[in-house]
Amino acid sequence: MVRQKRSFPSHYFPFLHTELANKTMEFPVIDFSKLEGEERSATMALLHQACEKWGFFMIENHGIDTNLMDNVKQLVNQHYEANMRKRFYESELPMTLKKNETISNTDWESTFFLWHRPTSNIYEIQGLSKDLCKAVDDYIDQLIKLAENLSELMCENLGLEKSYIKEAFSGSKGPCVGTKVAIYPQCPRPDLVRGLREHTDAGGIILLLQDEQVPGLEFFKDGHWVNIPPSKNNRIFVNIGDQIEILSNGMYKSIQHRVMAEKDGNRLSIATFYNPAGEAIISPAPKLLYPCHLRFQDYLNLYSKTKFAEKCPRFESAKILANGVKTLANGH
Repeated sequence: MVRQKRSFPSHYFPFLHTELANKTMEFPVIDFSKLEGEERSATMALLHQACEKWGFFMIENHGIDTNLMDNVKQLVNQHYEANMRKRFYESELPMTLKKNETISNTDWESTFFLWHRPTSNIYEIQGLSKDLCKAVDDYIDQLIKLAENLSELMCENLGLEKSYIKEAFSGSKGPCVGTKVAIYPQCPRPDLVRGLREHTDAGGIILLLQDEQVPGLEFFKDGHWVNIPPSKNNRIFVNIGDQIEILSNGMYKSIQHRVMAEKDGNRLSIATFYNPAGEAIISPAPKLLYPCHLRFQDYLNLYSKTKFAEKCPRFESAKILANGVKTLANGH
């Protein structure tokens, strides 16, 4: 199967208002409750467009326990206040801001990282309460199910076997799952420092549980930075990582993003990464590749027999032909 452009009626797409260069714009919000029933086709179309054109979107009605999500956020904020806040403001970074110096090589964030799969380190992190560890473990169990469901839906839209992404990401013990827990503290001089500098994410599928009040996350879209609003009603924000762009042969996009430091309030970010295992070999899915290493005359011979037929089956035949020629050339 060769990459194809998909087009859908404009009424298929619900969007969330955001800001782009001081103008109102919208980005996709996907209601997972509509995957069952008559609106499944429209919802799958929206997911495909979101991955292909945007590289980021929000999910609502995702099935994760919202009380559990609230508890995780509350416990993380309590941990920050008790164990991280004082240390952060006494560090060298805030002292540098007092000198009115621009900071370009450090991020205005207070973080810790948790591994969940294939093994967990959550009970090894100093200062984490048992309540926090238990809440995060329960949340991650549910979130991994969402990530795997999302990967299967992406595969369906790409024309791949539904387990293709999970299998591609799996080492001997399955995909790798970890969480970056970050607080972007209130900043007295947000003009001098980024909360998190511009980057794309190296991994696969990123699922973000973020602040409901304090903004700061921005994604680059059509030459402008898009302000992502705080997540109301415990929506999950999702963005595509580099490995999904590679695996999809560029069909789905990993988008540059950043976090702006904010003068009013701390911003909470709990970003979980559904990633390939370290030993996983990631390549474009063969079904999504165009024919390559094929003599033009051989293609013309095929074209003369299929000129008035569909192009995609012709490309599939050309790939088979090219692979046959390559095999003969290698003497196998």
